Amino acid sequence: METSNHNSSIMDMFEKGKVLKICAPMVRYSKLAFRSLVRKYNCDICFTPMIVADDFMRSVKARDSEFTTNESDRPLIVQFAAHDAQTLADSACVVAPFSDGVDLNCGCPQRWATSAGYGACLINKPELVKDMVTHVRNQVDNPNYTASIKIRIHKDLRQTVDLCQKAESAGVSWITVHGRTAEERHQTVHYDAIKLIKDSVSIPVIANGDIKYLRDVESIHQLTGVDGVMAARGLLANPAMFSGYEDAPLECIWDWVDMAIEQGTSFTCFHQHLIYMLERVSSMPEKKVFNSLSSTSAVIDYLQNTYGLVRDLAT
Repeated sequence: METSNHNSSIMDMFEKGKVLKICAPMVRYSKLAFRSLVRKYNCDICFTPMIVADDFMRSVKARDSEFTTNESDRPLIVQFAAHDAQTLADSACVVAPFSDGVDLNCGCPQRWATSAGYGACLINKPELVKDMVTHVRNQVDNPNYTASIKIRIHKDLRQTVDLCQKAESAGVSWITVHGRTAEERHQTVHYDAIKLIKDSVSIPVIANGDIKYLRDVESIHQLTGVDGVMAARGLLANPAMFSGYEDAPLECIWDWVDMAIEQGTSFTCFHQHLIYMLERVSSMPEKKVFNSLSSTSAVIDYLQNTYGLVRDLAT
């Protein structure tokens, strides 16, 4: 980990007329190598995968494995799962020299998270969320450091608006809204709910859910008035999405190979990212062959033989 003397705040990026493009926190996937890749293709801000604050503070091993960064990995938001204000604030103080803000996960719907008091269950505990935001604000010794939350919506949107307004009163920097309830998975995103929240607070709001192409960024901005959009699966399929590519270009695929190898990415992670990137452009027989590969050298041989090198595109 390397510290960085960032005197500016991410809040300066929320200029009028500019819609920020953000890489979502993704367990196993939004790690350093992938963040480096999407930054090359016009991603403005990246989130780490969600880190459980209790484990992070308890174990040096957890800190070293869960949080890796470098000096070019900015702007960076570290997302934590937490249910205790002091543990979140302690975690924020540890990562503050290496990042631009922390985000509290109030949206993860998985049962392991909610049963432990993390994630989406926090949208029903607005006072606790307020307390956690206040602790981070009061204890991180950097006025430019941000404290944000990422939420899902309630069936009764009045509860969601109340949560957001309470968080705003506690000094939350911005709010990311995944426009689905905790029970919804692949149902249509409720952009009307995101618009209602945006209209109910005076801080920046980020829309999350079903961002698959660059054109979605502008259309969702027009629909909701949000200050930014956050993509997850769309970026996994096409890390160059924010540069306007419809599918992952060959250059991006080879960039991933280079960055992943350079940063010592595990084979499983390296391979899985490529499976996502090739999903839309591969035939069923090709997928079967590619998915069964079990070494980095076999993957590189396959890519060279099937797609060629980037320099071949110019010939």
